[in-house]
Amino acid sequence: MAGAGGRHRAASRPRQGVGESAPVRRLLIAATLLVLGCVLVLPLVTVFAEALRGGLGAYLASFRDPEALAAIRLTLLVAAIAVPVNVFFGLSASWAIAKFSFPGKRLLITLIDLPYAVSPVVSGLVYIMIYGANGVFGPWLAAHDLQVIFAVPGIVLATIFVTFPFVARELIPLMEEQGTEEEQAAMTLGASGWQTFRRVTLPNVRWALLYGVILCNARAMGEFGAVSVVSGHIRGKTATMPLQVEILYNEYNYVAAFAVASLLAMLALVTLVAKAVVERRAGAAAAQITTTEIETALQPHEAS
Repeated sequence: MAGAGGRHRAASRPRQGVGESAPVRRLLIAATLLVLGCVLVLPLVTVFAEALRGGLGAYLASFRDPEALAAIRLTLLVAAIAVPVNVFFGLSASWAIAKFSFPGKRLLITLIDLPYAVSPVVSGLVYIMIYGANGVFGPWLAAHDLQVIFAVPGIVLATIFVTFPFVARELIPLMEEQGTEEEQAAMTLGASGWQTFRRVTLPNVRWALLYGVILCNARAMGEFGAVSVVSGHIRGKTATMPLQVEILYNEYNYVAAFAVASLLAMLALVTLVAKAVVERRAGAAAAQITTTEIETALQPHEAS
């Protein structure tokens, strides 16, 4: 017991440095802060400064423009469709990969990672080759008066593709680490597959799921490359917020462009705050589980 307590105290101590002198540590910290300031903080400050350069009235007027409002609505609509689709797929694929063995399992994992390796612009071009007027399904779509490319469905498809891995990649490692013991115990006690998933699997991965949803939503709202290819840049119809920023900037309407960009920046900041909260809650939950396991393991020793 003393050995276990010693190991627990040793694990709780902060790690010491690996021999760096104080000047080296200060230099590393200063270099890190400099890079963060130049790459992250300064551009962010510039966005808000340029957006407010014409005053608060001009800033707010930028959001009363019908085209800006249409871009905001379209961005929210695309995210509202793409995120639930990827949540459903991510949960299904993760559960299948982590809890079952089946032919093609490694291929499925590789396909999930495909959007990480393919440029978003290339994915947009592929969708044009498939669903465009001269694509594989283009004549059939035209015959049935259906339009995918240069319309909302194409934007949704492109967004789903680029956000495809985010939820699944957060859940698969965690589910694999947890194993199948709890699910097997639940099914032995008579629980159905859906009851096992809802009452055992889902609560165990809720924080990882929420983390994946946050990342997926942030990418869906900020995607530019694939959406730019399939949207056609039709103002007021197929221009999302990132595309609207490009359109306004190319027209030298800098205040309006940076105003819309500031809204995207605020969404990014909200995402970072939500991400930090989820990480803290997940860490606290993991620490609570670890403490409970330690106390449970020590109880027999204390009783003896």
